[in-house]
Amino acid sequence: MFQHIRYHQLMQHALIVEDLPESRIWLTGVLQAAFPTLQIATAARRDIALACINEHRYDLALIDLGLPDGSGVDVVAALQQHQPDAVSVVVTIYDDDAHIFPALQAGAFGYLLKEQDQGTLVSQLLRISQGEPPLSPQIARRMLSHFGMHDRQQKAQIRQALEEVKLTERETEVLQRVAKGYTLPEIALQFSLSKHTIGDYVKQVYRKLNISSRAEATLEAARRGLVQP
Repeated sequence: MFQHIRYHQLMQHALIVEDLPESRIWLTGVLQAAFPTLQIATAARRDIALACINEHRYDLALIDLGLPDGSGVDVVAALQQHQPDAVSVVVTIYDDDAHIFPALQAGAFGYLLKEQDQGTLVSQLLRISQGEPPLSPQIARRMLSHFGMHDRQQKAQIRQALEEVKLTERETEVLQRVAKGYTLPEIALQFSLSKHTIGDYVKQVYRKLNISSRAEATLEAARRGLVQP
């Protein structure tokens, strides 16, 4: 499933595809810590990232999946098609089969979760120099479990995940706290996660529920019985 990687001894150009400004800054710091000589470009949207891929060459790309104008999987696929020697690494909050396997099938070489600290992400990215895929432990375990299943079970599991539209447990908890008036830093402290990770959860909850404000989130939380109306 992994693309063939020819590691460049000296990677020069990288692209970060992430729509949240704070997350872009954080990922830039991760890349600079792992590869200090990299020249880093950023894109906040799918269409901007695709334009960058058409106009510039990259050795490495860190790609979020939840972009405001589409899926980061499209960016992974475009990079694989136009620049097959480039290394694509997904960096996201999603750890389910419905996100993992389409990204890997599109050409992602690695899959990292944002909930990890900077030092862990740096260590994972440095594995690229040995030609090893950077994978968060949860992702590696899920892949091992997945490949141990029969094809019919695999397809059923992925189909079920794709059809599931309910909020996850963590998304539900985040919605409840947003509705109660907690700020992102306060929610992050409660879960021992970074603000950018909580921001991603809020972004995904809003997209799933088709809402755009804290007031709408409060109404939805009340409807679900998470807070008093």
